[in-house]
Amino acid sequence: MRINIKKITFTLLPIALGVFLIWYSLSKLRPEDIESIQNSFATANYWWVGLSLLLGALSHLSRAYRWQFMLDPLGYRPRFWNNVMAVLVAYLVNLIVPRAGEIARATAISKYEDIPFEKAFGTIVSERIADVIMLLSIIGLAFFMQTELISSYLFGEKEEGSNYTLIILLALAAIGLFVLWRLRKSKNPLVIKVQNFVTGLIQGVSSIFKMKKKWPFIFHTIFIWVMYVLMFYVVTFALPETTHLAFGAIIVGFVVGGLSMALTNGGLGTYPVFVASALTLYGIPENPSLAFGWIMWTAQTVMVLLFGGLSFLLLPLYNREEE
Repeated sequence: MRINIKKITFTLLPIALGVFLIWYSLSKLRPEDIESIQNSFATANYWWVGLSLLLGALSHLSRAYRWQFMLDPLGYRPRFWNNVMAVLVAYLVNLIVPRAGEIARATAISKYEDIPFEKAFGTIVSERIADVIMLLSIIGLAFFMQTELISSYLFGEKEEGSNYTLIILLALAAIGLFVLWRLRKSKNPLVIKVQNFVTGLIQGVSSIFKMKKKWPFIFHTIFIWVMYVLMFYVVTFALPETTHLAFGAIIVGFVVGGLSMALTNGGLGTYPVFVASALTLYGIPENPSLAFGWIMWTAQTVMVLLFGGLSFLLLPLYNREEE
């Protein structure tokens, strides 16, 4: 059997990076820092963490229900719990092999609901376009709400120059769009990829507004992302140091944590460090910031492992009973 070195590398490299970042971040901590973080874990109010997990479960249920709006026009009405378990299995697989969850999700629903794989996968891609738009919207909100802080952090500027930074960023975005428009007939592979991405976003948005149940789909898309933000927000009440964070800090921390997920499997090693670096911008001490990041990441990961693992085991049993 031929070994695909490229696939193995892309699978193991993010995990290795995550493990390295965990080791590196812990190696910089002094004994008193470790003791402080352990104390934060010991004294945290885990009722808020439990509420965060409940909100996460609601987002997963909503995602499974929203999927039906994409499958209905194709003539398929899978059982709701098959949708739910396929979604949860996808999250579990993504922890192990990045971006493989979508394939696992389409495979599961294809196997148990007799939906052609390519059609199921196509609906998942369309869903992802809606999610990308929501993520970009939240990132845009973070920049507009916290322009001064982010610009000083990224560019080392004083607050007086932050308005100019916003103008520069908008000007660069406009120039970028103009360049892409001028290069629309270019054969350059990079330009073609960017153009295809933008075209896919536009087509995805237009297809959403053409579906019969577009408003329920839009409602659930917004609901899913509101639950994601609230998952992050309620955990701030678990530690006294993060209880009084402003809404802008919540959005920035959420965005930074979300972006860290793209670097390693499920944010392994990156999520706590990235979130902590964001919270320290708002005057939260480093140790409680790290503790918050680790509590948040651990809770999310345990939920995915538990629900995803159960779904993997229950899918064949549930469908055997239905036969």
